[in-house]
Amino acid sequence: MRRGPPASPVTAVASLRGRPQAGVIVKPLFPGAHAAESPGKTAIVMATTGEIVTYGELEARSCRLAHFWHQAGLRRGDHVAVFLENHLRYFEVFWAARRSGLYLTPVNRYLTAEEAAYIVSDCGATSLVSSAGLADVAVDLPPLLSECHLLLMMDGAVAGWLGYENAVAEQPPEPLLAQPCGAVMFYSSGTTGRPKGILPELPERSVDEPDDDTVALAPSFQIDADAVYLSPAPLYHAAPLGFTSMVHTMGGAVVVMEKWDPVLALEFIERHSVTVSQWVPTMFTRMLKLPPEAREAHDLSSHRVAIHAAAPCPVEIKRQMIEWWGPILVEYYGGSEGNGLTFISSEAWLAHPGSVGQAVLGSLHVCDDDGNELAHGEEGLIYFERDEMPFEYHNDPVKTRQAQHPVHESWSALGDVGYLDAEEFLYLTDRKAFMIISGGINIYPQEIEDALVMHPGVADVAVIGVPDEDLGEAVKAVVQPMEGTVTSDELATELLAWLRDRVAHYKVPKSVDFEAQLPRLPTGKLYKRLLRDRYWGKRNSRIV
Repeated sequence: MRRGPPASPVTAVASLRGRPQAGVIVKPLFPGAHAAESPGKTAIVMATTGEIVTYGELEARSCRLAHFWHQAGLRRGDHVAVFLENHLRYFEVFWAARRSGLYLTPVNRYLTAEEAAYIVSDCGATSLVSSAGLADVAVDLPPLLSECHLLLMMDGAVAGWLGYENAVAEQPPEPLLAQPCGAVMFYSSGTTGRPKGILPELPERSVDEPDDDTVALAPSFQIDADAVYLSPAPLYHAAPLGFTSMVHTMGGAVVVMEKWDPVLALEFIERHSVTVSQWVPTMFTRMLKLPPEAREAHDLSSHRVAIHAAAPCPVEIKRQMIEWWGPILVEYYGGSEGNGLTFISSEAWLAHPGSVGQAVLGSLHVCDDDGNELAHGEEGLIYFERDEMPFEYHNDPVKTRQAQHPVHESWSALGDVGYLDAEEFLYLTDRKAFMIISGGINIYPQEIEDALVMHPGVADVAVIGVPDEDLGEAVKAVVQPMEGTVTSDELATELLAWLRDRVAHYKVPKSVDFEAQLPRLPTGKLYKRLLRDRYWGKRNSRIV
């Protein structure tokens, strides 16, 4: 069995709070500095094709787009958006916004035109960058975007879009005179099903000045100028984009998988001598289910850190991964809101199985529904405490206030329920709302329910998460048919086809069950707990 070398002992709390590990030299730089020192050094590799972007090319390309936006009148605090697959040129869009003081909103590449248009419009983007690879959706966007006029398409343009390459070709490859640091504005769906923008404060510094967060975080993930980072997930997610930009800040190389595949992921670790990687638990499950000959076919000795988060990892899955890869797994818990972070090494996890670690950014509090702090071992809503509230939900002060503690406004919650043990290790045990986490992706039911109830054969519907060994949770629709409608496998297939035209494919339920009457209260509220308990065996925890 081939595995990477054991990770060196990680003093996570110390390093993440800005005291790097002994022997680690932290020299965070803007990619432009790496371009000046080593313009031919690899910044980006597409895992399958082997296509490369050097730091010199990344610098010149991001400068050209920055000049284009500046010439179009965009200034610090304005918004742009990117709607791309895992594309070789994703990062020049990121760094162009970052070096222009702009907010960049990554849009999920699997959304329908209506869903994507809502996010682009809601964030107030003046410009949107896409590619011909998404033309089937992008072609429908121009009439839906009344306020976003600069639509740029890479690799060829369809009606309503400008050709990206031609638009930026005549712009200078040198930096703007002033380069205020921008930020990323991610969208995270709310319990109503409508995505909500997470608006951070813009940094009060130039993009080429040291980034305190990178100084604090990079050493514990062993991200430095020699790092080769494998990104197997879509780049529009917060974690992949955050870690890849950290790698570029430190001067390492990013290897981007065009599409996730468990066999190819192992092959790419060997082919590209990957040192650091980032995963979700579903990926672990699928790799563990590969036949032994596939799992053992590749030399993984370069691999020194495997980062994972996004969803709770089943204890047995993580234990098997540590047995296979060695104690190189590190886990964190946090959200796109950036309100706090926990961290746990493999060694600490083996002593505290199931934990997501101790707080390394902010401090933790577990409270009851009235905001009273609970004792160790008691389950409640998890809050991170910071010196001040680090984010707000864009154009939604009500949602922002709902995320805050009733008394302590600098304490904020992501909606998770859990408990702290006597050593302040955090364990997640439930979700505050009915969010479904399927394969590391957050899915909210109401949008699916709203679309499905419009079918003429549907009287009522509930969408819930049910246990799934591979995905953690699978999306299931429980349908109350219209009186006189005959339920059948054919009807279930018809309902799923109906949804595929109305919501992104990953939101479409894996299966449909039928009930004569859904459990609604006299007030009209759907009592989902009664439905969910049937599938979860009346367990108190939704995390398995």
